[in-house]
Amino acid sequence: MTTLHDFVSCDVIAKITLPFYSHFRNVKILSCRRRCRLYPISGYAMLVNSSQPSKAYTPKKGHATPKRNAAQRKEGSFEARFTPAESYSEARKKRKELKASMSKEEWKQYKADAKAAQKARRQAAQRGMDEGDPRYLLERDKGPERAFVRDLVDSGRYLNTMVMPFALILLILLTIATRYPTVSPILSLTSMVIMLIFFIEAVILGRKAHRLVKEKFPNTTERGTSIGFYAFGRASQPRRWRTPKPRVKVGDQVA
Repeated sequence: MTTLHDFVSCDVIAKITLPFYSHFRNVKILSCRRRCRLYPISGYAMLVNSSQPSKAYTPKKGHATPKRNAAQRKEGSFEARFTPAESYSEARKKRKELKASMSKEEWKQYKADAKAAQKARRQAAQRGMDEGDPRYLLERDKGPERAFVRDLVDSGRYLNTMVMPFALILLILLTIATRYPTVSPILSLTSMVIMLIFFIEAVILGRKAHRLVKEKFPNTTERGTSIGFYAFGRASQPRRWRTPKPRVKVGDQVA
């Protein structure tokens, strides 16, 4: 006696399997309440031994399936790099228990120490980012190619550095020009010409950065568009606002 299927109804199995087994002699399909079984009367039927598990059988894990937030916090997962080790409710519960175990003065001192430690960590991270420490750099700034592009941009002067001040001035002038219709067309034309100059310089800078990166790092996997946009983004920021901070002076030769 062998099991053909444990969950499909007998009528469905009969419709599917009877055409297949029609060329076998003396084979009956008997039904019961829970399962359908093939009872071979002769040795012609191809049956599966019920003592051997099916290929589709998946053994039990031996533990409950974890919740999504617990799985995301598991060490080594992609989300663990951006997810705190504890959920908000767990951290809140621990904080309450800790507060209950301290006096009012101790809790006040604990909060002051925690705030000072957090500020010190934030300052250390910002300092490391400004200095170009790989441990604190953002993903967009990591890699020798990106460091080379930063030095290349920082060693020159570009009109794109004035993009943000120009945008602010243009917004103010366009607001004022609404009161003077005769000035508005001239202002719009001048703005378009300046924006075109910014665009041409950005294209030239991006192509130059890509060419020099290819020469210095022949085996690089960085794409030309990625290098170009990175160079433009660096050049469009005022020098004092750039992060990481410039390592070279204007006019220095970048090898």
